[in-house]
Amino acid sequence: MTASRMLGRLRAVDWDMRWDLAFDRNQSRRVLMWEYLRRAAVWAKACGGEEAWPFYDVTAYLDPEFELPAGQAAELEELERTVHWQELRRTCAGAVRLAGLRERNPAAVDGLPDLYEPLVLFYERGGSFSRDCSGVFIDLVGVMMRPGKLDGYLGSRPVGVLDDVVLDALECEGKPTYHAAEDGLGPVRRQRVVGDVRVDEVFGAGPGWEPAEAGPAGLVAIDQLEAARRLGRIVSPAAAG
Repeated sequence: MTASRMLGRLRAVDWDMRWDLAFDRNQSRRVLMWEYLRRAAVWAKACGGEEAWPFYDVTAYLDPEFELPAGQAAELEELERTVHWQELRRTCAGAVRLAGLRERNPAAVDGLPDLYEPLVLFYERGGSFSRDCSGVFIDLVGVMMRPGKLDGYLGSRPVGVLDDVVLDALECEGKPTYHAAEDGLGPVRRQRVVGDVRVDEVFGAGPGWEPAEAGPAGLVAIDQLEAARRLGRIVSPAAAG
């Protein structure tokens, strides 16, 4: 991803908030925010930026002398004027500047996950986030999330596949619960209540959700993050690891 390409993606975000998208996509946006926080913790630990976690410009720690070309710097400044919250401006700058640093010095990011991609996808799927009055919780629109502590993310397993098939599969009407085989193999099952009707579905190699009978014995409950990981393994086994 080049700096110019990243600028184009961020300029296309509706920063005034697409409430309809944010509500309709709040399940995937929660997973994307968690995965960003995890990656941000990994990067912060690697480059000594723990005090800046979670919403920071990592290039200041990787290469304090790095500067974008004048034209891109001006475009970034123009973008930042359209974004209201400081944490949003900081991460937009980080995403563009890290892309620029990667172009100039690929070795600077070797061995680390793509830091800002989950957050940029989050922005593209419904706009910004904000803080509640206490400053403790992140308001994702429709979902409140407490970031917790940096160390709590270190060692956590990633959500490895963040393509539209997986992200769209997390969205649904009603509050879902997920079940799957304990060994991690086979399909993912989802159960939810819509009105007074219980809906049972299975996600297979189609890929996609299909109506299903109640799940067989031996399944275990899994949380949304684990469901996203397993959906990723179904959709793209090689990418999911």
